Amino acid sequence: MFIKWRALVFALLVLALAFAMVPTPTTSAQDGGSTTYVVQAGDNLYRISLRFNTTVAALVAANNITNPSVIYVGQVLVIPTGGGATAPAPTQPPSQPDSQPQPSGGTTTYVVVSGDNLSRIAQRFGSTVVAIAAANNIANPSLIYAGQVLTIPLGGSTPVPSGGGSSAPSGGGTGTNPPPVTSPGAGGGFELGGQTTGGLGAVGVMQSAGMSWVKTQVRWHRGDGAGSVSGIINDAHANGLRVLLTVVGFSGEMGDYEAYTNEFAAYLGQVAALGPDAVEVWNEPNLTREWPAGAVSGASYTRMLSKAYNAIKSANGNVMVISAAPAPTGFYGGCSGNGCDDLPFIQQMRAAGAASYMDCIGAHYNEGIISPDQRTGDPRGGHYTRYFYGMLDTYYNAFGGARKVCFTELGYLSPEGLGGLPGPFAWAQNTTAAQHAEWLGRAASLARTSGRVRLMVVWNVDFQGTEGDDPRGGYAIIRPDGSCPACGSLAAAVR
Repeated sequence: MFIKWRALVFALLVLALAFAMVPTPTTSAQDGGSTTYVVQAGDNLYRISLRFNTTVAALVAANNITNPSVIYVGQVLVIPTGGGATAPAPTQPPSQPDSQPQPSGGTTTYVVVSGDNLSRIAQRFGSTVVAIAAANNIANPSLIYAGQVLTIPLGGSTPVPSGGGSSAPSGGGTGTNPPPVTSPGAGGGFELGGQTTGGLGAVGVMQSAGMSWVKTQVRWHRGDGAGSVSGIINDAHANGLRVLLTVVGFSGEMGDYEAYTNEFAAYLGQVAALGPDAVEVWNEPNLTREWPAGAVSGASYTRMLSKAYNAIKSANGNVMVISAAPAPTGFYGGCSGNGCDDLPFIQQMRAAGAASYMDCIGAHYNEGIISPDQRTGDPRGGHYTRYFYGMLDTYYNAFGGARKVCFTELGYLSPEGLGGLPGPFAWAQNTTAAQHAEWLGRAASLARTSGRVRLMVVWNVDFQGTEGDDPRGGYAIIRPDGSCPACGSLAAAVR
């Protein structure tokens, strides 16, 4: 009798959840009113505001949203409407099957509830993320929604990870990630650095700006040894700077993924033994420019990261390991093997256990045209990548506050002294050199006082002119006339 009553109570709870997830539109008057909307995969407040002819600010106010860049699938939003805007019909959840685990072998079904992800569901049923994704034709394993009915393959041939490892990625690599050789750290207070063209000709400018770190990108070909990196490390230390190496290979060499990532990790172990202060493992792996087409995923990257972390820490436990900063973008509208927006990419990383293999979350922010204090007001729209706080909140919260953020590139673009910008960067055409300087200093100050940022590397110190469509000289703190307007504001921010 107890078992029957428990089953009945469970069924009632599932039904209650289902009805709670179905929004009931309220009547909209022509001169104002409201309706409700269930957030779908790929939504953001800007897109929703366009759909309902309202504004991001109105949505934020109506729903008491503290971070406009963070909404979740299945969330029910109150939509202020007016001017005859017509709301789409609400999404109905599917019927509710029995969601209790069944004996191993065959399949069962399960109703997704708030807080679920495929990794947790796979562990609960003794299945795998890959098997569940395949059984349900899920293109993006990080996007499921409350009320969704999943077919769960039971007793599959792929074991559930144990001993601290995490599930294997799809689209590159097999097996489970290795247990971390040591727990992540990234202690210490906020520090400031800059990326240079490769040398330290501008070290005096960097020090006057309060910078204590220098970043250099290292390109690795299979078979390369680490000896050439020693000069970079020694020069930085000789000039009183700590050094961050962003090490990235070539996507065209990654055909045999497991062998490649083993070799790459071994190389990073050699680099770590030379004494750098931090290593960023790869660069913008959410783009096919840096990752093989058809295999882009946060889980695939995390497999590389897990091997790299263990190799680095085994060689030199003092090296800070930073995860690769994805390219900040909303271009793809989600994630596929041929490219990912940065938010679903880092969500996939978290689901694959990336937090166990990094001391700091890598991030890039380089498209701002308003003060970093502002959370709204960008004329291009409300996408979180437009805002300093949008990026900081999104990345920090994606890992539940478990890791600090390292901005391995943070810059503002000004055409002043360049004579104009390439077409793809015309959005920054009106930013002055004075604003460039002011906003960099303010970003450093906000990062330092937030308690959530370990490192901010200014993009960039001394690049000049343009390269193709890349106006890198417009980001430089050393302006075309040789002056450094940002040096004073940056130095004041870190004092």
